[in-house]
Amino acid sequence: MQRVLEFVDNIVYNDVEKKQGDNMSKIENYYNKFNEEKRLLSRHGQVEYITSMKYIHEVLKGDKAKKILDIGAGTGRYAVALSDEGYDVTAIELVKSNLGVLKAKKSSVKAYQGNALDLSRFQDDSFDCVLLFGPMYHLFTIDEKVKALQEAKRVIKKSGVILVAYCMNDYAVITFGFKENKIKECLEDGRITSNFKTVPKEQDLYSYVTLVDIDQFNHLAGLHRHKIISPDGHSDFMRPTLNQMDDETFDLYIQYHLLNCERLDLIGAGSHTLDIVYK
Repeated sequence: MQRVLEFVDNIVYNDVEKKQGDNMSKIENYYNKFNEEKRLLSRHGQVEYITSMKYIHEVLKGDKAKKILDIGAGTGRYAVALSDEGYDVTAIELVKSNLGVLKAKKSSVKAYQGNALDLSRFQDDSFDCVLLFGPMYHLFTIDEKVKALQEAKRVIKKSGVILVAYCMNDYAVITFGFKENKIKECLEDGRITSNFKTVPKEQDLYSYVTLVDIDQFNHLAGLHRHKIISPDGHSDFMRPTLNQMDDETFDLYIQYHLLNCERLDLIGAGSHTLDIVYK
């Protein structure tokens, strides 16, 4: 299922045990070949970026004294932009090549190589806003996902907010299963169940969830929801159409999307969700 989520923007953080370490190497190899900068500048990538930044700004409320931690920062698309706006931004990234691109931008972002499951370099209650935009794509077990949420919860201030991105089950089923005509193969090998729930293997590199799953993670981590949105909506289904739009039509599409990205009847149908939670 690796092709399903070529749009994925950030990086996996797994434990250091050998099995997970091997998976890290596969992820690193993938992202070493993946043009992360180009993805977020594409039309579908712009939809995701514009929407996510809107909700980040909503959380920050223009208070430049707020401190941000970007876990799984990739090449720094969000971290550098927020730093350029005057925010105090710290970034954690596993993949050395991504980290190198981030640092080469010569921003004021404090960037480190690190793991979402171990934020021990940071004290409790250190940040006002935590971005967890990549790790959940690649953490496979419930325990790992909850651990990542708990670490983010530990370092966030009592008044702080965590924004968590997930890859969605039904996008994978529709795109990889039906659009790419792999559905019978996936049903036979168990990567999709008879009730159309994805069960990816670690070699697939990506993990897909439902809204019910996300609710379970929050419950286990002791987190509460402010709101949940679809940061890219239908855009990943519409890549060729978006690319052919003139700028005025694309601007209208952005307006449409921003008006509808909180609709509960649409959330979960897109490629990502963005869950906005607090202690």
